[in-house]
Amino acid sequence: MDNALILIAEDEAEIAEIVGVYLENAGMRIVKATDGELALLHAKQLKPDLILLDIKMPKKDGLEVLREIRRNSNIPVVMMTALAEDIDKISSLRLGADDYVVKPFNPLEIVERVKAVLRRTVGQVDNEIALRVGCLKIDRDANAVFVLRGDEEIHVSLTPTEYLVIAHMSYSSKRAYSRSELVDACLPEGEALERTVDSHVSNTRKKLEIAGAKGYLETVRGVGYRLEPLT
Repeated sequence: MDNALILIAEDEAEIAEIVGVYLENAGMRIVKATDGELALLHAKQLKPDLILLDIKMPKKDGLEVLREIRRNSNIPVVMMTALAEDIDKISSLRLGADDYVVKPFNPLEIVERVKAVLRRTVGQVDNEIALRVGCLKIDRDANAVFVLRGDEEIHVSLTPTEYLVIAHMSYSSKRAYSRSELVDACLPEGEALERTVDSHVSNTRKKLEIAGAKGYLETVRGVGYRLEPLT
């Protein structure tokens, strides 16, 4: 966590300056972007350890930036949003944000949120398009999941929602995800019921087992589901 590189994507210079000072005082390095296009360029070239991403930015807004980042990277992202933007909060989590903070905020809160996300994701970040989770290969470019058996790659035929469940949980594969979290992150608005999650998970688990990946998407009693079984 010490010396972690944090990209602050924020077009309000005063906010970016204050947040930057607090993060630097906590031992982190910072780089700033004042618009969405520059944020994407920095994310690609500098590969920061975490991105603080404002939703309202020029050229490309934060949700566009997050969507593009998640096409080929699982860099942790913490969204910064205005108080009344509940829809944006939900949208950002559905697109793959790791957390969000609401303006106006205490800079110390930002530091603690950043530390918490870094602790949760350390060792999990993989900037390659294809991510390995046990015997699973998640190809974010093709939106596809494969089961690896020796030199063979077996494609698992998933629905778009089933793929989103796998892809979202792969960011921290041994963490237990609640049903409500999976609803926000993965389900279309018309399906936003917790019992629908159970159906999607059950169907996905069966498909993984048929392809030779047993034990994945295990149920965590009283919480929800975990993608990769604990060993």
